[in-house]
Amino acid sequence: MKMLYLWEISYNSYNNNPKIMQENDGKYIFGVVKVGDKGQIVIPRDARKVYDIKPGDALLLLGDQKGMVLLKTEIFQGAVEQVMEGLTK
Repeated sequence: MKMLYLWEISYNSYNNNPKIMQENDGKYIFGVVKVGDKGQIVIPRDARKVYDIKPGDALLLLGDQKGMVLLKTEIFQGAVEQVMEGLTK
């Protein structure tokens, strides 16, 4: 029987504890969210807690052909600053 793995977390393991799964390297599955009529999603409480997301925080939505990711803007800004510092040296 083939197992579906995402970040080395098996789908069966997720089904046994759907609230939150964490494996090595800090990779998580927080569950499934649904898109509302206005295109909004609710970020699960556990995810907001792990990533310290608070009301009013700005998130950047990035994507490619494979999917999407949300980043706090300060994380993205920090990465841009590192790249810019490397270019000026």
